Amino acid sequence: MPRAGLSPSSVVDAALAVIDERGAEALTLAAVAARTGVAAPSLYKHVGSLADLRVGVGVRIMDELTGRLGTAALGRSGDDAVTALMHECRAYVMQHPARYAAMPVDPLHNKELAAAGGRLLGVFLAVLRGYGMTETDAVHATRCLRAVVHGFATIQAAGGFGLPEDLDETYHRLVAMYVASLPRPERS
Repeated sequence: MPRAGLSPSSVVDAALAVIDERGAEALTLAAVAARTGVAAPSLYKHVGSLADLRVGVGVRIMDELTGRLGTAALGRSGDDAVTALMHECRAYVMQHPARYAAMPVDPLHNKELAAAGGRLLGVFLAVLRGYGMTETDAVHATRCLRAVVHGFATIQAAGGFGLPEDLDETYHRLVAMYVASLPRPERS
């Protein structure tokens, strides 16, 4: 009989708390069991394995990010929407660096992860449609955006920018460079 108050969702909540406190590498069934106050074998009533738990964690992280980015882009278009996405991505990484590090880099190997990754990609593609790009060009533009945001935000989260110049100003310039690289749709 499953322990009262535990569910697959609450086990993922506990896993995220472990990650937030101790990093992605600290995620073990023993750590989650300790956090939830059960023996590790009891978790198998809610998750099939550590690999299954990692899938649940990855889905949750991508869905959180999808929700935040969708909200940031809502009611915006063009450069304003892209800028909002880039700033919200950075904000998520800065608020949840360990959680972000636990997000799967390539979710296509698992059906659930691929679906969550597809939802996340969908936010970017919806915003980039306004630039008149083909689907292929929009995927390339999304990859570039991801590389820009990921690179800057993960370096910042790791404390890698030691010079005194304002990081927000640097990021603002980086966002402007990316936005300037996007094609300008022809107006009739």
